[in-house]
Amino acid sequence: MPPASKGGRGSSSPARPRRPLTAAGLAAALAAMAAMAAMAAVAAAAVAFALAAGHGLPAAGSGPAAGAAAAGPALRGADVVLITVDTLRADALGFAGNRLAATPTLDRLAAAGRVYPDAHAHNVVTLPSHTNILTGLYPFQHGVRENSGFRLPPSIPTLGTYLRRAGYATAAFVGAFPLDARFGLGAGFDRYDDAFPRGSNPDQYRFAQRRGDEVVRPALAWWRARRGSRRFLWVHIYDPHAPYEPPEPFASRFKNHPYLGEVAAADSFLAPLLDPMLSGKEPAALVVFTADHGESLGEHGELTHGLLAYEATLHVPLVIWGPGVPPGRDLREARHVDIVPTVLAALRLPVPAGLPGRSLLAPAPAGPVQSYFEALTGNLTRGWAPLRGMLRDHRKLIDLPLPELYNLRDDPGEAHNVYDQDRPTARALASVLPAESHWPPAKGRVSSEEAARLASLGYLSATAPHAGAYTAADDPKRLIGMEQQMQESLVLYQERRFAEAAALCRKIIAERPTIPAVYESLALALRQLERHDEAIAALKTAMAKGLDTEGIRRQLGQALCEVGRAPEAVAVLAPIAAAGDAETVTAYGVALGDAGRYQEAIAELKKAAAASPADPAPLEDLGVVALHMDRPAEARRYLESALRLNDRLPVSWNTLGVALFRQQQTGAALDAWEKAVAIDPRQYDALYNIGLVAADAGKPKQAAKALERFVETAPPARFAGDIAKARALLEHLKS
Repeated sequence: MPPASKGGRGSSSPARPRRPLTAAGLAAALAAMAAMAAMAAVAAAAVAFALAAGHGLPAAGSGPAAGAAAAGPALRGADVVLITVDTLRADALGFAGNRLAATPTLDRLAAAGRVYPDAHAHNVVTLPSHTNILTGLYPFQHGVRENSGFRLPPSIPTLGTYLRRAGYATAAFVGAFPLDARFGLGAGFDRYDDAFPRGSNPDQYRFAQRRGDEVVRPALAWWRARRGSRRFLWVHIYDPHAPYEPPEPFASRFKNHPYLGEVAAADSFLAPLLDPMLSGKEPAALVVFTADHGESLGEHGELTHGLLAYEATLHVPLVIWGPGVPPGRDLREARHVDIVPTVLAALRLPVPAGLPGRSLLAPAPAGPVQSYFEALTGNLTRGWAPLRGMLRDHRKLIDLPLPELYNLRDDPGEAHNVYDQDRPTARALASVLPAESHWPPAKGRVSSEEAARLASLGYLSATAPHAGAYTAADDPKRLIGMEQQMQESLVLYQERRFAEAAALCRKIIAERPTIPAVYESLALALRQLERHDEAIAALKTAMAKGLDTEGIRRQLGQALCEVGRAPEAVAVLAPIAAAGDAETVTAYGVALGDAGRYQEAIAELKKAAAASPADPAPLEDLGVVALHMDRPAEARRYLESALRLNDRLPVSWNTLGVALFRQQQTGAALDAWEKAVAIDPRQYDALYNIGLVAADAGKPKQAAKALERFVETAPPARFAGDIAKARALLEHLKS
């Protein structure tokens, strides 16, 4: 029996690859909410974090440890290794006094190196914090304020830039999507390795990532291959980030403390890199180890990080080790912006004028050091009040509608807000908050070009519902309960309880209708339920309320494509595609292709592929467009390229099957479709294709199995006609 006709094509063609809710269609929307979903995973797991009594670090004093060199050690020409561990609390390490921790590698580094127990980050999310570390600038100086929607301008040099100019071979190996090369941190690196798998697990609300040993292995190979050259290596380990799922043996050992299990695993992954240097088997390098931020683990009501800026997330570990670096505890107030000048000064390279930091290996300054910090995720993704703050002499101001002031020397847990009791200190700290750090930027301080870019990314309009100043009702600490409801909705989504997730999102919107992320979550759940018109209506409602963000528009364009309204999707996506975000450009290219504007689609998708060469999504969609144009050989090349980047892409396997079938490679086509449904049982087109083609190829058992699954599981609203044909074919096979 020949394969049934689909969509008006001839009877020799199996189903064309649709774009259901899979990696190709939803990667951008899901990535934008991955951090929030990590919180949801923590809520679901009810993670406990118990530290032994008396583990805390002593209160920081003033001045450097004994033995500090007057101008710091001279390490001209030394190799440099920067290690950043994501989401690592300062008190989660053995050398910090945590009796439950198992961090022998980092403990050994700290024992031989210089430890800064009073070190602080300036942001509490991954991308801006790493940008601070690598540029030596505050976030308001380099412009990267959140994980999504910002890119470091190529005009701003990084530590890699400075060291490459000085003749160093430079390489970075990073563990997760927030540090994807598209965000600009690759400047100055000969090799920027962000080879984590993209596009798989599309409905899990997780950033694409790779385990720490998969980061260290290629990093160590690069390091050894360049022995004899001056080398700068940056290694980023993502593992402690939620959800906490340590590998064995750490999962069993830390069954009751999985976060500490992740930390222990991260330490073990670093051993092959650090142990040879620490044992003298490899020449010593200048090693800088820190975290981008910490993790709340329920403190102050925050489960993970990003919304608030208490010490659980702002206080970070910092160790410097290398030849001539005096070991010991240095009690000065240290900051991430101090890392770049520290490295450059130690190597006796020029320290650029204008950097706010200073070398941590030079004598400590006589007076107190001030440190700016911020947390803008709540504002940019929820429309809540932006959080800024200032640290100086162990006094900490958190500038919110309900302001907070803490004396960290007496109250390291920030249990007692003394703002009302010490207004003079609060006013003094508020007076040194940099005017240029204000968020959202005052319109008079933003150029028309900058304003257009911010508007295109949604960051001006995200605050549109606020006609005046933010009030106590907008303070993020007052909204923790709502935050937990948002996390619950994401847990429901992950558990495929889409109707319940949608209902909870509607409840949140009724209470506070100004949070763009909730409209996105609602629309995703509705799309999974095949209620596309409701999803489109929800996204349009958000836009009508002034929440015209890039994420809302991008998902609206994708939803419109799914219901065959591609020309409307093109109109929605065109205004934001010009900003150049690779995922938005990909969505725009898909819409153009679905609208039959193939040459324009190819141009946009090639642009996206060039901007993000490690992302398979543009290649996958180029394959779809090539099939639209009846170019199966070209489609096959694109799809095989996508699968080389990630071989667990069900849509790519399904589409490849169609391309192979059109090249008369029936057996290979069936194999590709079987792989698609093995990865994702919801690849209904692939099931249908197997049934049609296997029946025609004289493989009735394979055909019947696929058709039975298709009839049982395919949504009738979308596949009613196909289900009827499948039933008829099953009857024919049984006769």
